[in-house]
Amino acid sequence: MKLRIPFRKSDDDAAPVDPDEMSIIDHLQELRSRLIRSVIAIFVVATVIMIFNGPVFDFLLTPYCDIRPENDCVLLATDPLDPFNALLMVSLYGGAIIALPFVMYQIGKFILPGLYPNERKVLIPFLAASVVLLLIGMVLAYLFMPRALDVLVNVAGQDRFEAFFSPKQYLGFFVKMVLAFGIAFELPVVLTFLQMVGIVQTETLRSNRRISFVGIVILSAVVTPTGDPFTLLAIGGPMYVLYEVSILIGSRLRKRRLQRAAA
Repeated sequence: MKLRIPFRKSDDDAAPVDPDEMSIIDHLQELRSRLIRSVIAIFVVATVIMIFNGPVFDFLLTPYCDIRPENDCVLLATDPLDPFNALLMVSLYGGAIIALPFVMYQIGKFILPGLYPNERKVLIPFLAASVVLLLIGMVLAYLFMPRALDVLVNVAGQDRFEAFFSPKQYLGFFVKMVLAFGIAFELPVVLTFLQMVGIVQTETLRSNRRISFVGIVILSAVVTPTGDPFTLLAIGGPMYVLYEVSILIGSRLRKRRLQRAAA
């Protein structure tokens, strides 16, 4: 007896085996297809970055150049493989970030056919908001990168240290900074989801604003490598605003549920 699960194939599949159901094998093949497309997209973007690495490195080194004298903005290679490893790191990370919307689209296309219509309406905005907020956090991190480097380099005095970074050190710091800001900006998506599934109540978030404010400040201090008040405000301020936004969204969703229950 063949085991089947209720999962409709997505619209872009050429030859569905059944209009309403898919077998477990078909389901796994669908997943494999989505994963392969995502990997190909990342590989294609990474290849393009590797080919046009000049402008890409100029973009990444701009924060570093802001704290260096003119015409002296280079990374210090201490190993023959450092330039190649740096190029490989930039290509892979850049490919994953730039291809992220397409990857999220593939995830959505795989999940959506198995959801109810009301669940689809919720999932699509969640995926879109996650990508947008992640990119906003990354852009903000890039804008504050020169400030962070300046604080770290000159924390012990401007005349005591000369800033020369290896590719691995600088790019590692760059990735950590960008991911820290991007993940921090996912806070409203997480809180809204927890309110929707009933794990966290909107009233609880309202009554714990002071505790949440302190927690956001602590989280900002942990994820930012500089720890200076200017950078803490840059990431903590938007995070608290997004915290309040998640409360508003949760309150509106709760009112809609009550209205539907009353109807």
